[in-house]
Amino acid sequence: MVKIAVDMMGGDNAPGIVLEAVEKAINDFKDLEIILFGDEKQYTLNHERIEFRHCSEKIEMEDEPVRAIKRKKDSSMVRMAEAVKSGEADGCVSAGNTGALMSAGLFIVGRIKGVARPALVVTLPTIDGKGFVFLDVGANADAKPEHLLQYAQLGNIYAQKIRGIQQPKISLLNIGTEPAKGNALTKKTYQLLKDEATIRFNGNIEAKTLMEGDTDVVVTDGYTGNMVLKNIEGTAKSIGKMLKGTLLANLKNKLAAAILKKDISKFAKKLDYAEYGGSVLLGLDGTVVKAHGSSNARAFYSAIRQAKIAGDEQIVKIMRETVGSDNE
Repeated sequence: MVKIAVDMMGGDNAPGIVLEAVEKAINDFKDLEIILFGDEKQYTLNHERIEFRHCSEKIEMEDEPVRAIKRKKDSSMVRMAEAVKSGEADGCVSAGNTGALMSAGLFIVGRIKGVARPALVVTLPTIDGKGFVFLDVGANADAKPEHLLQYAQLGNIYAQKIRGIQQPKISLLNIGTEPAKGNALTKKTYQLLKDEATIRFNGNIEAKTLMEGDTDVVVTDGYTGNMVLKNIEGTAKSIGKMLKGTLLANLKNKLAAAILKKDISKFAKKLDYAEYGGSVLLGLDGTVVKAHGSSNARAFYSAIRQAKIAGDEQIVKIMRETVGSDNE
């Protein structure tokens, strides 16, 4: 049995989409228990495997992250993180304030011993539909080569256990594929990754080929990763708007759109973040999943499923025994 703590109040569309997702997850997974933290006035579910706990405070999207975590002790996010810290829950899920959740992860859940800096990881779509694991996308703006090596180790375990890839191909994001390309950080990191026997290093990869499906895990620093992530998200939204505008431009195009409706839906699904769940803060002594702030019920459900798989596969225990122990 896996137990997940859930922040009912975080996100643009909470608590409605959270309750809908929780209800679906608890019905789909018979070996799942959920501790739900939120306002009792808005709680509408009733299930033997859902334990509800009332919270008198809520962390807002505009709150200053560290201050909110320190001052709002009875908020749904803080209480949720404390459940993971105490070992009562295997992991937690929230669509709330990203900075506050990262602070709760660092200051309440805590890092795995030996992990220098946790990394924020996402799974992004590829042309072939497989997707790839991408980290760090914003947990740390600055990084040393040793940190990127550790990200590669964390990403390797994540791809194996969460995505079911036996021997993931690990790539380093760079401005060229040649080993000598890049700045001091990427050149030093390249050598560290090449010498690391526990991973399958696939060399450098350029940003323009990220979505071609040639690799399983891509490693970079948080500053670069966050910019690339936002560029991909923005480009996908822009393509969607341009496509919609073209298809609705005239009667002929509208008729064509009606005929191609199923194919267009398949195309949109490949670009939909909701299919992959949320971002995971790797390197913490518990699973912390950040669902997108504008998540719908399907996206939040995927985030819960992601946390459950992490619990099933004991991903934190494996990281504790491998990545953590290597750096003690």
